Amino acid sequence: MARIDKGALTKIEIIGEATKQFLENGYSNTTVSSIAKGLEMSPGNLTFHYPTKEHLLTELVDMLCKFQWELMEKEADEGVSSVMAICLELTTMLSASEDDEVIKDFFIASYSSPLCLDLIRRNDAQRAKKVFGSYCPDWTDEQYAEAEILVSGIEYATLMTAGAPVSLEARITGALNNILTIYGIPEEMRNTKLKKVFAMDYRALGKRVRLAFKEFVAVENEKAFRELVGR
Repeated sequence: MARIDKGALTKIEIIGEATKQFLENGYSNTTVSSIAKGLEMSPGNLTFHYPTKEHLLTELVDMLCKFQWELMEKEADEGVSSVMAICLELTTMLSASEDDEVIKDFFIASYSSPLCLDLIRRNDAQRAKKVFGSYCPDWTDEQYAEAEILVSGIEYATLMTAGAPVSLEARITGALNNILTIYGIPEEMRNTKLKKVFAMDYRALGKRVRLAFKEFVAVENEKAFRELVGR
């Protein structure tokens, strides 16, 4: 019988508890000690696997990138790697942050963390190449990477204005217009996508994100657990 990797099992447990605390109490209010206490584990044992809380956040952001894209492609219903999915991803993030301070805290922490921001930019640059390739046929990988520096700045700035006097719809419109313009999307298409976004119940979709992501992490952890124990 193959030996079970106990370290990998411990990591699964840590991710599960961190997800619970980050999404229930907020990233800023969660500490390494509180996660360790929830697992009846010493902080030293936890930091052996994840040196800092930021490393744990990065692991979750990596999972979130996958989760969001799969969900938004399904909701967009325009095929694989669609412009509409890009629009819905940002819209959902902004609407969720507008209605939920815990989610807002999670997203802002993600964009404030150098480790997470680098991961977000790399993932989004790869995705942008697939989605916007036909509009930017001569772009190099370096140009996509540079564009995502601008895009992530727009996303972060828009997140930081959640709850501001400017309406959510106005902030979504401004952010999406700027991002789509960076990638050369024509004005007519930008307007069409925005109309489709606002015709949807995007606020309800945003409210689903917190619970759906928590369930997604649980399913992913269960898959990883079964692979480790050979079941």
